[in-house]
This record gives sequence, C-alpha cells and structure tokens, in this order.
Amino acid sequence: MIRVVSSLVVALGATTAALATAPHSDFKLSLSSMPAKPAARQARVRASFAASSSRLAARDTTSEPLFDYFNGTDLQWYGDISLGTPPQNFTVVFDTGSFSLEVPGTACGAACANQHQFDPSLSSTFEDEQFNTTITFGTGIGVDPVVGNNWELWLSFVADILHVADMTIPFGGFFLITNQTSTFAPDPMDGIMGLGPDASDLFETGGYPAIFGMLFVPETEGGAGELTLGGVDTTKFDGPLLFSPQQGSGNWALSSRGIFVNGQTASGLQKNLTLIFDSGTSNMLFTKAIAETIYGMISPDIVANPDEPGTYGIACDLIPTLPAVIDITFAGVSGQNAFNLTIPSSELSSGPFRNKPELCQTLINVSEGFNLVGLSLLKHYYSVWDIDNQRMGFAPNGF
Repeated sequence: MIRVVSSLVVALGATTAALATAPHSDFKLSLSSMPAKPAARQARVRASFAASSSRLAARDTTSEPLFDYFNGTDLQWYGDISLGTPPQNFTVVFDTGSFSLEVPGTACGAACANQHQFDPSLSSTFEDEQFNTTITFGTGIGVDPVVGNNWELWLSFVADILHVADMTIPFGGFFLITNQTSTFAPDPMDGIMGLGPDASDLFETGGYPAIFGMLFVPETEGGAGELTLGGVDTTKFDGPLLFSPQQGSGNWALSSRGIFVNGQTASGLQKNLTLIFDSGTSNMLFTKAIAETIYGMISPDIVANPDEPGTYGIACDLIPTLPAVIDITFAGVSGQNAFNLTIPSSELSSGPFRNKPELCQTLINVSEGFNLVGLSLLKHYYSVWDIDNQRMGFAPNGF
C-alpha cells in the first residue's frame, strides 16, 4: 500500500460492497503525492499542537463502539467520527491498512447518495487546501478481487477539526470524496479512518499515548466491537498479551516463522514471511504458491473460480466436513517466545458466490507481491497496535 505521510493527516479510505459476498476494505494501489501544507496552516498547526501539549498530559483511554456490518459474515466493523464546527457525523471503518481519511463531500452528489456528505459551507473551521487527486483500490469492502479501476475515488484535500471518541484533532487534514465508482454506492458506512503505524502525531496532538486496541465481536456474540485509543481495555481479553515486533515501515507488518494446516506443514510454508495486518480487509490474501499449498492441505476439491480470478471455492455442502485450522507462527519480542495465531475451520467459507450459489468462496484470495492478514484472523483476538514501541500484541478475546 502506498504510504501517505503528512504530520496531521489522518488516515481514512472509503469502500463498499455491491458485488461482494462479504465485506472487505482497501489496499491502495496508487495515490498522487500529498500537497505541502501552506505556511499559514503550518503555523496554526504548530500553535494548536503547543496549546494542546500544554493543556494535556497523556490521558486515560477513550473508546468508540464498533458495529458489525454482517452481510453474511463477520468481516467488517465500523464506528463514528465527526468533522467540522458544528460537528457533522460520519460512520467509518477504522482501518489499520489505510493511511488517509476520506469521507464523502456534498460535491459527490448522486454518486454518494447512500452516504452522509460533508458540507463545507456549514463548518466555520473548514479550510480548502486546493489540491485534487485520485485513489485506486486493490480490494473492496467485499471479498471479490478488484478488476482494473473499478474501485476508484476522486478526492479534494481539505482541513477541519476531527473528533474521534474524546480525541480532538484541530486542523486535521483529510480528503473529501468528490466522485466515486458505482462499486462504493451500497456501503452502509461513509468512509474509512486509517490508523497506520506512523500515526503517532494524531495521538500526540489528541493528548493520548500512541497505542490502540481493537475488538471485533462476531454476530453470534452480539456483533459489537470496540476501538480503544490511548491504551487497551483489559476487560476484553483473556490471558497475557503476546507481542511481535513491527517489520519495516509503511504498513502494520509482522514476521511469520511458518504456517501450519491442521497441525501439518510443508516446505513452502516454512519460510520467513512478512505479513501485513489490515483491520479493513475481510479475508486473507497470499501469493498463489502459498494459497494453493494451504488449500491443497485442506482439500483437493478447493479450486480456482475462473469467473472471479484470484478467488477459490468448493461445493458448499462439503464445507462442514472439512477441518481447516490454520496456525501462523510469529516471532516474539525480546523476552517472549514465538507464538501462534489460529484461524479456526469456521472461517473456511466466505459464503456462496453470487453467480454460483452452490459454490462457496474460501477465505484466501491470491494477490501476487504481498501477503495480508484480515478479519478472518483478527476477529478471534483482541489486538494491540503499539505505535510508540512499533509492535503488535494479541490475546484471545473474552467472547
């Protein structure tokens, strides 16, 4: 994912699921360069930052409820933010795989008719930064692969006050969506708030430690989750947190020491892999060699679906008969051993293909060039995203 950096640019990207069998978010393929902040705005940002730093010591945590966009599977959650003065309210996916904030603006009109639209004329603190760009996405809200530029946003870069739970960011930079492809239209949430590993300025300016926790509760357990900013909610998980060090920069990524399928492994799975962790992506994405090795160890009946290149499936009536436990081993931080994160057999199916209801899509899509972990795994753990210490932590959730 292309990394977008600006000291107070908050991350968000919007995606939706017209053709999806289940929800899934954004892996950005392209974004033109971020504009430099005008000198006057830089001065205001510095002044606001100094004022907030003098007023605020590191606060206690603040939390925002997350709601399950069920859509047949438990693979997407979203919550509330507000922008402007007085505040205008939006629902967003809090996405660790995104690096910029996008919400619909009134200029989007009919193309964004199903989403709330920010009206700049109603905000006394709005600033237009006079910069336009586009984003093309590599995944959508659902588990269907992207084809060409069928998930694209046209954007205008602006600034205004951002509120997330009890966190306030003055003069936060974000994008207004001015047009979008029709694939976005049915989405029940308005946008995406990215929380990448370089978001420390957001927390510092808001007066909170640069760490957050995420909980995703399955529909069968109530369908509600939680984003905790500034720390973790220890009531939401069982046992100790196990941490693994962040790999590189730009994405939340950990080093995998090996993958096991139903307790067995293969030479192609016993490699050091860098796995991107993306709370905005529904299923799993692996290179073809890894995906087909895993599938071959589950069942020879799992085959590629030529109607939707990059997807695989199996007859739906076979799903209940297949053990499909996937364990991924991760390096521990200093003082902690390596540990496993487990995807249970219940995640094997992402639901029937729309045009082949007798065939169920399986949880791994092929995407050459990167390997990515989404909600198929994350919903089974309380996850901690520690920006200050550049590490991630996990414990079984308490549900």
